[in-house]
Amino acid sequence: MESTIMEVSNSNIEPESLQAPSAETSTTQSSTAGTSQTAPAKGKILLKRKADDQKKKKKPVKRTIRPNYTIQEGEDMLLIISNINTGDSIWKPKQKRCKKKKVNAKGKSKTSANKTKKTPVKVKNPKVTEETIDKNVDLKSVNADSFDHWGQSLPIEVLVKIFQFAVLNDGAVPFLCRVGRVCRLWNGAASSPILWRSVSIGYCWIEPGKSQLPGTEQKIKNTVDWLAENRLSQLREFSLCHWKKHVDYVIQRVSQLCSNLHSLKLSYCTGMTETAFQSLGAHCRSLENVNLQHSEFNVDGLVSFLEAYGNQIKKIYFTHSTKSDKLLSALYKGCCPELRLLEINTKLDGGYCQLPICIQALQIGCPKIQTFRLMNVTPVPKMIRNTPSSTSGFPMLEELCIATSSHSFMTDNDLNNVLHGSPHLRVLDLRGGSRITATGLYALPCESLECLYWGLYFNNNNMVASKKGIHMLAHKWSGTLRELDLANQPFSEEDMEIAMGHLAHGAGVDLFRSLNVSGTKINSSALRSLISQSPALKYLNLSSCRYLPRGLKRIYHGQEDIQLLLDKLD
Repeated sequence: MESTIMEVSNSNIEPESLQAPSAETSTTQSSTAGTSQTAPAKGKILLKRKADDQKKKKKPVKRTIRPNYTIQEGEDMLLIISNINTGDSIWKPKQKRCKKKKVNAKGKSKTSANKTKKTPVKVKNPKVTEETIDKNVDLKSVNADSFDHWGQSLPIEVLVKIFQFAVLNDGAVPFLCRVGRVCRLWNGAASSPILWRSVSIGYCWIEPGKSQLPGTEQKIKNTVDWLAENRLSQLREFSLCHWKKHVDYVIQRVSQLCSNLHSLKLSYCTGMTETAFQSLGAHCRSLENVNLQHSEFNVDGLVSFLEAYGNQIKKIYFTHSTKSDKLLSALYKGCCPELRLLEINTKLDGGYCQLPICIQALQIGCPKIQTFRLMNVTPVPKMIRNTPSSTSGFPMLEELCIATSSHSFMTDNDLNNVLHGSPHLRVLDLRGGSRITATGLYALPCESLECLYWGLYFNNNNMVASKKGIHMLAHKWSGTLRELDLANQPFSEEDMEIAMGHLAHGAGVDLFRSLNVSGTKINSSALRSLISQSPALKYLNLSSCRYLPRGLKRIYHGQEDIQLLLDKLD
């Protein structure tokens, strides 16, 4: 036995070459004379086998790495063209390796020595076959240490394009700030100025209005400076939300370093002074949109800004306040002759809100208005000296919104003063207009109306002036109407049925998409005639319709849901 052990150790045979079964090992222990003669022969055979195995193994051939794609830039997108041929195989099967048997000092395998020990029961994992593996996945690259190699080698043009889609949905901040900390490649892509054209910044340092330490205030200013200098060179749309301090500083820095600013929005902010308005006018000569809704600012500063730089302003949004007369006076004087949109609103819970306004003076000062909105504000007509009683109106007006959640005391005569010169009107929102009649609407010179919102959202119907004539409006706009809201209007059952018939047989029934008749006297036959002829109808509100059977009084969304309703009506 001793000679056998010595010869094996001197022959430099690795433990894996001793793969004799356990039965032969026990036979070797029992024989004493023949073991010393057969051991050298076995060692030579094992050496020969090992040499043959080494000859069979071929050295791996190093191949040059070539990219699997080519990038070509089109007119509006990046094209990625694959370089992989049909004969190339990306998937490589995993090589099988036999487990090495450990040999103890006496030359015995541990499996034979530990026969008496109970081996733990191993749970067999399900085998992965070629059918379950995607052949386009390289298993070796997945199991490699550099798992994120794809992210580091991805072309920066493709990454910027991906970030653009994310910015459109979630905004530039804080998305770009977070992805810029992933790696150098992502940081370079997130720093692209094209991604920072529209930026909205909320107050994220401390609760708005709370007192701040000097260090915190300096940190805020440093952050604003860094953003303006390093990211906002191509900024076009900028908005601040819920800033109670440093608004003046932010506006000045942005206006000084972002000369291409096109739109400014302040939402629930306070503290913008006349200095900030003058900085905007001096540096941002492309500024066209000013939105100051639900914000506190210096009204005199805004008036002086409009008087000096109002020629470039096309859109103005502000919330009604006690100083709204000053802003309207500036518009009456013609400070904004290129104005296209004017919106004045107030909070829904602000109660009844009146706004004295001279429509004739506004038509003279801003003749190019296309959208005029008074949201939850009731206009009160007034006259100004040296203003003619009749003008050419708003010849370019396309949308008029005078909607309120309470009663509106606007009459047919007031509505005619606004729309008598607006033949291109497409959207008319008169929700809450209880004193407007169907006869007054029929007399308007608007022949191509697409959306009519005339719902009444209050409980008292005694103040409603129009109780008949809806069939005249349906007949007039049956070829162009797309959306109709008649919620809680007290038109008769016969009148509603005739009106639905006009819409069902009109030239524009194929494009009719929305109908709100909640709380009206519409019946099943009128609904059936309209739904069966309206393939594009996607919204239908039948809640609180007392003339319909039970189980049908609800809101319907989508064509499938409405088709099920039609089956029930049949």
